[in-house]
Amino acid sequence: MTVKPHKKFEGIFSIEKKIATINLIPGQRVYGEELVKEAGVEYRVWDHYRSKPAAAIKKGLKEFPLRRGMKILYLGIASGTTASHFSDIVGREGIIYGVDPAERVLRELIRVAEIRGNIVPILADGRKPETYQNQISEKVDVVYEDVSDPDQIKILIRNCEKFLKPNGFAMIAIKSQSIDVTMQPKQIYKECLQELEKKFDIIDKKELDPYEKHHLFVVMRMK
Repeated sequence: MTVKPHKKFEGIFSIEKKIATINLIPGQRVYGEELVKEAGVEYRVWDHYRSKPAAAIKKGLKEFPLRRGMKILYLGIASGTTASHFSDIVGREGIIYGVDPAERVLRELIRVAEIRGNIVPILADGRKPETYQNQISEKVDVVYEDVSDPDQIKILIRNCEKFLKPNGFAMIAIKSQSIDVTMQPKQIYKECLQELEKKFDIIDKKELDPYEKHHLFVVMRMK
């Protein structure tokens, strides 16, 4: 089995036709993912059917701004499937502030965070960043949002204005069905991008079908 570093993205690898990250905690699985050992290094296969950033990378995303040592704010972190791979990439020098309003999934995330050491679970509503600003002690390099909310664009902008470093990156998984089930997804994407372009320079975007239906993944830099 051949492991190759991704041509562009730090901390991401190709194993045959799969995407993977180096396991920060060797021997530990987070969501039943496949583990692959090669030349004394353990990799975790990043399931692109269960993670929107992985789906976007699989579909040829041009820019994925995560690097070792980065600070990330993750809105809608849930139980930590995707965040665990972010954790692998940023490493022990980085940190992920994970916000989610659901107590049940956050309990699952706490178990992941305790083992990994670079995830900070925050029980809070992303619509109210003022309620958790005291738990985020620094400006972050990247804000990533994956929430089911009709106001997800406003939520991202509000959090970026409060927590993102100047010229920092933002990523969002736009869920058309959460915004308006009666409209065509492409029309929703168009309107969302117009709103985002007021605050961000759009770097790249990918529709995630067939891996995640009715989703558009967008990578941006704040103006």
